[in-house]
Parts: sequence; structure tokens; C-alpha cells
Amino acid sequence: MCGIFGYVNYSTEKDRRYILNVLLNGLSRLEYRGYDSSGLLVDGDWGQDVLVFKEVGKVTKLRGLIESSRPNMDKTFQTHVGIAHTRWATHGPPSRVNCHPHRSDNTWEFAVVHNGIITNYKELRASLLGEGYTFETETDTECISKLAKYIRNQHREIGFVELVKTVVGKLHGSFGILVKSISYPQEIIAARKGSPLLIGVRLTNDIEADVIHIESVIKRDSLNMPLMNGCKSASASHGKYSLPPNPTEFFLSSDASAIVEHTKQVIYLEDDDIAHICGGQLNIVRSTNDKFGCTWKVQTIDLQLQDIMKGSYNHFMQKEIFEQPEAVANTMRGRLDVPHKRITLGCVNDYLPAIRRGRRILFIACGTSYHACMAVRGTFECLSEIPTVVEVASDFLDRKAPIFHDDTCVFVSQSGETADCLLALKYCLERGALTLGIVNCVGSSVSRLTQCVMHINAGPEIGVASTKAYTSQFVAMTMLALVLSEDDVSKKVWREEIMQALAQLPAQIDEALKLEKQIKGICDTLQAQNNILLWGRGSQFATALEGAHSLVSAMDRWLHTEYSVGRCS
Repeated sequence: MCGIFGYVNYSTEKDRRYILNVLLNGLSRLEYRGYDSSGLLVDGDWGQDVLVFKEVGKVTKLRGLIESSRPNMDKTFQTHVGIAHTRWATHGPPSRVNCHPHRSDNTWEFAVVHNGIITNYKELRASLLGEGYTFETETDTECISKLAKYIRNQHREIGFVELVKTVVGKLHGSFGILVKSISYPQEIIAARKGSPLLIGVRLTNDIEADVIHIESVIKRDSLNMPLMNGCKSASASHGKYSLPPNPTEFFLSSDASAIVEHTKQVIYLEDDDIAHICGGQLNIVRSTNDKFGCTWKVQTIDLQLQDIMKGSYNHFMQKEIFEQPEAVANTMRGRLDVPHKRITLGCVNDYLPAIRRGRRILFIACGTSYHACMAVRGTFECLSEIPTVVEVASDFLDRKAPIFHDDTCVFVSQSGETADCLLALKYCLERGALTLGIVNCVGSSVSRLTQCVMHINAGPEIGVASTKAYTSQFVAMTMLALVLSEDDVSKKVWREEIMQALAQLPAQIDEALKLEKQIKGICDTLQAQNNILLWGRGSQFATALEGAHSLVSAMDRWLHTEYSVGRCS
């Protein structure tokens, strides 16, 4: 997982100091997505040159490198495109050479930042090596910029959009990419497949429309060219969001948290979307023809700047631990009505008859969300009396597990953008199953693609180790189980006891958090250990799983953790 960020100012004069600050602040907001190295690229002083800064470590070190390099901060730009990246290494160790952006050649004709994994990069690399191209990094991303250079050399008149569309058509895996080129000055292209990407828009005048409606235009091409044999025109749907020639700023990001301080007007890209920003206009191209009459909504994100600030806390994880009472209360607010012994789950209620009639319920998730599903499975199955299965999304996909049209598939994800969950969601939709999303991030891919969605309303979670999302997911799934069992008279007393317990939960968490000093004392003892074993049984087995997962995620050194289930004798 990495974070990518781009900033475009059109017809609005900004100096390099401002542009660099926007890019660096954006990376700081995305640092939870990767913090072993970072880099950025901005225009140079002479038109066709660029300035590139890369550093190993956190974004503060990159900021220090830029300050020590003493670029001309007073240089102004009427229109400018800058891209930036914070990395969590997957291919090649953290180093300056492996930092993004990656270049096509020494002139930086094409520069790319990438979030995701290109699974066929070895094949692409071998093909490009055979064409005489050389590689300087160990990353999978470099093949993207080199491939763009190859296609450009073969077709000098090709447009930027068609070039990137051709490149994207050769990539396998998941990606969110930003591409900048000195051959296409003052332009940027964003492409998405499986990795989150959104565009914030800030205009001098308010945005007049709240949707961008794109009618499909099908281009048929019978050519079937191999990788290194020309440029194939893919079938596509096209959209153009024409902005007036007023000062305009665009912010491209992996996450809304990096955009909210600049604008709340955003467009979420979907899989196979290619967005082109040029001359103050945003053009969206869909690289496949499987969706017609597409609509991209200009959404207003419900996020405040103070929500993503640490405040008086030492770090985000500590802040989010102490936000759990409020987060859990927000998950239940407007849904749990203890006096009337009733739970209302909005649009989910419309699908309750179909879920009750269904063959089974599958919870599909990854990481912490998977552990939350494991924790609630026993209670859920007992209350609903519906066969319940919990699946890790990646394993579910690898097995190509059978899915039936009368299955209910529940996708649980904090971000709503987990790559394996999205692939599993599409797999289930293709087989006609009812899909339900339990997510934290409004407007995420899972919330848009599922037939109905339940937002946990826990607020932004920036810490690497999940805290409040786990507890809120548990509460949300428990409420779903209670709704499914509301017609069972034999469980009436049990249901009411659970509802009373849920109502008391925020206060109980608050009391537990008052033990902070005692807990810190335990942590001081554990910090010196090299091995930790967590035991759990029943619903607490999931607690052991999540505990081991969080310890590994949060520690700043290697720590051997294991979990076990069963009786300790």
C-alpha cells in the first residue's frame, strides 16, 4: 500500500514554495499508507526540465532534503503539474533509487507514481530489455514509464490519453497511477484499476453541476497486436467535464484525507477510468466498454480538517483508541432504539426478506475486518440461524469458491477500497449474489458497487493498526444479526439483553480507557520481549488474531507474535 498525490494549478499563479508545500502536506496526510520513503517531481526553471527529490524515511526527511537543496522557491507558474508519492516497499528495499517517481529515461520524458502491484512486470521488463531499454530500479513501477516511452517512440503523433490507455491495457494487477510528461506539458493523467484514486476540484466559481454524465462511444478495432507491435485502440466510453477558463486547481489523491484541507468537492474514479486534466478541463475515459451511460458524481465529502489532525495525542493510533466510545456511539446512533426495542438499518431493511430466504451468508474481508467477522460469527449464526461463513478475500478468490444467486455476500472493509475485496465483490456480482457492504469511508468503491451499504460512521482512521474500525465493525454486524432475528420470538429476551449491552458499551469503553497508566505499565514489560503468544477461544480467538496482527503492525522493531486456540493445560 502506497500513497500518491498530485496537484495541478491552471491559470492561477503559484510560486514553487506553495506548490511544494501542497505536495508535501498531501504526502504527510497519506503517510499512514507508506512511510519507508517518499519523493516528488515539479517543473524546473527552464520549461522542459524537472526537479526531482527522493529520500528514504518519513516525509519530514524529504522536506529537509528539499530545504537543503535550496531550489528557487520564488519561481512562479501560471499553470503547473506536480506529482508525489509515499512508499511502502513491495519490490526492492527502501532506497533513493527505488523511490517514486520513476522515469522513462534520463530526460524524465515520462514520470510515474504508482500505488498497487503490477503482477506481469517481469514479462514487461523482459520484453523492454529485449528492445534495448535499461532499468535502474528493482520496482514493478519502472516498467510503466519505460513502456510509455517505447510506445511514444513508435508513434510520435499519439495523444497522451491514447498512449496511457495503451499502456494500461498491457498492465495486469492493481494500480492507481499518475503520469506526467515533458512531451505533454501542463497535462496529467490518472488511471485506476483496483487501487483507490479520487480528484478534488477547487474553482473560483462554484461547481454548477453535481454529476458528470458520460454516454458510451464504442470504437471497434479488429486488430490484435502483441505487446511490442504498435498501439491498439481500446473500446471506451468518454466523458468531458468542461470547466470555464477560470482559475482552477485539481488535487489527485489515494485518500480524501489529503484533499479535505483544499476542497470538499471530489470525483471518485472507478476501475478502468482514465482521467486527463489539460487546460483547466477534466476528461474521463473508460478503457473498457462494459459500462454504458456512466455517471461520475461530484460529491461533497463529509470530513473536517480537525478529524485528521492528531490534536494533543502523540500519534494517530493513540487518538483513535480514545475515539472508540464516540465511534461506537456513532455506529449505533439513529439505528439502535432501546426504549422501543428496535433496530433500523436504513436501506438494509429493504433486503432483509431476501437475506432471510437465502441459502447462506458469507462475510468476505481482509486483515482486521476479517478478524471482526470472526469475532461476531458465533453470535451472528446463533441469532440469525442462517449458515454463516467467514472468508479471507484473497483465499476466496484463489479457490474460486462457488457462489449461488441466493447467497448473501457481506463485504467488510474500513476503507472500502481493499483490492482483494473489490475483486471478490465483482466475482460475486457476476454470479448474481446479493451483496451488502459494511464500510467506514463514504463514497468508497465497496459502498458504490454493493446493492446496499451500512456505514459504520467511525470517522477517519489514519493509524496503521486498526482500532475504532474494529470495534465499530463488530457493533455493526451485531446489529445486523439482531435485525435478522427480530421475528424469532424465542430469542426475544436474548435480543433485548444484547441491545441493552450495546447501549452501555460506549460508557464501558470509556471506563476501560481510564486504565491507560496500568496498561502502559504492562506495555513497558512487554516491550523488552522478543516473543509474544496470545491465547484465545471462541469469540476471543478473533481477539488473539487481531492482537497479534496489531502488535506486528505497531511495533517499530521485529517482534515474533503467535496466536493459538484451545485449552491451556
